[in-house]
Parts: sequence; C-alpha cells; structure tokens
Amino acid sequence: MSEPKKERPVVPAGESKYVTTSQMKPTDKGFVGYETTWKPFQKEVEYQTPKKP
Repeated sequence: MSEPKKERPVVPAGESKYVTTSQMKPTDKGFVGYETTWKPFQKEVEYQTPKKP
C-alpha cells in the first residue's frame, strides 16, 4: 500500500458574518491547525447607575 501524503493542501480562509477561519502552517510533525477569530456579537456599553427617585 502507498503511504499517506505528508503534505496538506492549502485551504482558503473561510469567512462568515461572525467567524473567520484560516489555516496555520504545519508543525515539524506535520500537524496542520486552524485559527478561528470571532467577531463580537453585541456592543458593550458602560453601566450607568439609575437616577434616584
């Protein structure tokens, strides 16, 4: 049987509304990882204490 390929194909970056996934460089053992970057879902507003009645 033939041995599995040690090279991995280059995968283009995947983009959606809130997530971007990109392929990392292979390690010395041949492991290829993926980096995921999340965009914030909502804005964060500074808390203000309510007025006293």
